[in-house]
Parts: sequence; C-alpha cells; structure tokens
Amino acid sequence: MVDVRREEVDVDSTRMSYLAAGEHGPVVLLLHGTFWSRVWQPVMARLGQVCRPVAMDLPGFGYSDGELSSPEGATVPALAEIVHSFAERLGVRQYAVVGHDIGGAIAQHLAAYREEVVTRLALVNGVVLDSWPVPAVERFQDPQVRAETTVEDLLRTRRTAMGRTTVRELSEAELDEYLDPWRDERRVRSWMSMAAAADSRYTTEVVDKLRARALPMLLVWGTDDEFQRLEYAERFVRQFPQAELVRVTGKHIPTEDSPQEIGDALAGFLTG
Repeated sequence: MVDVRREEVDVDSTRMSYLAAGEHGPVVLLLHGTFWSRVWQPVMARLGQVCRPVAMDLPGFGYSDGELSSPEGATVPALAEIVHSFAERLGVRQYAVVGHDIGGAIAQHLAAYREEVVTRLALVNGVVLDSWPVPAVERFQDPQVRAETTVEDLLRTRRTAMGRTTVRELSEAELDEYLDPWRDERRVRSWMSMAAAADSRYTTEVVDKLRARALPMLLVWGTDDEFQRLEYAERFVRQFPQAELVRVTGKHIPTEDSPQEIGDALAGFLTG
C-alpha cells in the first residue's frame, strides 16, 4: 500500500504545503484551482504506485502559508511562475502537469511556455478554451462584491458549490474537510483574488503554441459537470489530434466519484 503524506517546503520565504506519494518514477504536479489539493487525495495512492505525484497548495490555499493578495498576483501566468518555483525548490527538473478547474489553465500555460521541463499534460475537468469563468466565479471580479464578502459568506457559497460537484453525496465530515481552509480570512482573500483574475484569454491564447508542441495530452472528464461541461472537453480534443478523452462518472470533482477509473487512466498516461 502506498502512503499519502503531507509535506512542506519554503518557496521564496513562503511555507508551501503539498501531498506526496510514491518514491519512484516521473514527477507529476497535480494543480488545483478554486478548490485545493484535497481534490487529488482520492487518486494519490494509485498514482504513487507508478510515479511520484505531488499535489501542491498554492499560497493562501489549503494548508500553505502566504496569500494571493490581489488579482494581479493571481493571474494564470503569475500562478504558473509560483508552480515552477515550487518545482525548482523541490529539485525537479522535468515534470508532467495535471490540472483541475483553474489548475487546468495553469497546467496549459506551463506546457506552452515551459517546453524544456513539461513532458505531458492532463486535465481533469479543467478549464479549457472559453469555458470560464463561470458566473459564480465571475461575480467576484466586482471589487465591491469582494469587499463585502465575509468568511461566513464564502463558507456558505463554497458549501453550496460543493453540493453540486459530486454525484455521490459527501458526508458531513468530508464537507467539513473540504471547507476547513476557508475559515481563514487570508484564504478567503486568496480565493477571491483567483476568482477576480479568472480570464479565458489565458486558455485561448495558448492553443496555437500547444498545437505546435504536439505534447501528449489526456483529458479525463466527469460527464455530468455543470461548471465545466463535457462539450468543452470534446471541443478541445477536436483541436488536438494527440489528445485523448476519457469519460467517467462524475461531476466537477470526479475524483470523488470515480477514483479508480481516474487513477488508472492517469497512471497509464503518465507512464506510457
């Protein structure tokens, strides 16, 4: 049995928390978006059998210190630089990237602009093309909305959103675990900065560069996702002959609904 462990490392004077598993094989960076590394927990042990998965928490998310204090510091290019610095601090010279939600945009940016280090690209219900921002995120681009949103407000919003992210009903303990980081004002501000910076130009402007790279790509999609609908994944793979689409039972966080299928699909792709 592969153990999943939580570790930490200092990156530019910020303590970064991450989940890790496995000891051998290629390094895989698992990137979150408007959630945090908890979305990857159900597949970490399976991936750890064949590679070294690392699921980081961005500054101000999950259990990392720091804060995304402004939308300017939470754009996709800015977040991609944070991820790359994190990998360098771990001593990782090459890695595959797997992105969920806005983490998918970060993964695509890295794949397009870090050709020397990114070896493969996978998306699990990630944002693609012009699929984002969804209205619930876009509303936080209004500075007044951000100024008036309290910890309690965001907790209610995230609890409601969590009820729409899985086919199976999460237990109260699971919901509490997902929501726990947002009981901190710093993390609430970080979440709102990411939401305010959401912009589909970051996923439309990389299409030509990604096509030119002909990088191996895999999309794994929960077919009942109402935030990042299956049709966007189908549009994406039509633009990339090398991309494969695997459909699984699930909504926006399909790792909670189909962990075995997703773990197997990613494991095969990442070591193929």
